[in-house]
Amino acid sequence: MASWYPLILLLHLSCAIVFVGAVCFEVLVLESLHRNFDHALMERIEQAVMARARRLMPGFVGLLFLSGFALFHIRCNGFSCLQPRFGWGWLLALKALLAFGVLVVFIGAVRAGRNGTMDPCRFRHTHRVVLTLMVGIVVLAKLMFYA
Repeated sequence: MASWYPLILLLHLSCAIVFVGAVCFEVLVLESLHRNFDHALMERIEQAVMARARRLMPGFVGLLFLSGFALFHIRCNGFSCLQPRFGWGWLLALKALLAFGVLVVFIGAVRAGRNGTMDPCRFRHTHRVVLTLMVGIVVLAKLMFYA
């Protein structure tokens, strides 16, 4: 299974890039367009973007978490890497906690979209929270190299 590690890591990083990139686009680019276009046009643009994201993102998020679990299993052999003798164990635990936070917010957003309760304010805040959590995960992942 350890021989699969580089491929699983590549899959994990690719899915993370797509997911974080999509959220960055929505927060940093799409939100800024509200100043330049009228409300009706922006609503149509956001609906088109979200329709595409609703089809793609569940697959990427699913693969992101599955590959994350596989990497955890290969690297940690259960939960042994969370023991105090590993300097990066607590960083990994915090990273996993933030990832589950992203998952909870993502599932809530998917449900809100299906129920028709995803209003523009919730849409913006959801993406900002996810972006903040994802930035935290990326920072923790980089810190793990130095611990």
